[in-house]
Amino acid sequence: QVQFVESGGGLVQPGGSLRLSCAAPEIVVTMYAMGWYRQGPGKERELVAGITRRGGTNYADSVKGRFTISKDSAKGTVYLQMNSLTPEDTAVYYCNANPPWKGGDPAYWGQGTQVTVSS
Repeated sequence: QVQFVESGGGLVQPGGSLRLSCAAPEIVVTMYAMGWYRQGPGKERELVAGITRRGGTNYADSVKGRFTISKDSAKGTVYLQMNSLTPEDTAVYYCNANPPWKGGDPAYWGQGTQVTVSS
């Protein structure tokens, strides 16, 4: 069973930083492109950062220059370093394959980790 387990969220002031972690099967992190997604209040879930099998990265315009995605395939872990956070970054953050595992089947999404940016 493929599972994605996110951690590292919390409450942070505007301008602050957080580092999110995602635990996934090592084979998935090694063999598939991975992504960090987020769903803000009243919004659709969106892809904010992706990393290819070979380590190439891409970002949504809204986070470009502030967020950095990376991975440690040997540990089966994907990271999202978030800097210069703004209230607009408040959301539940999820990781998954990119595109999402099994066509986005809800059974394969983790619980996510809440990020709240507020003073």
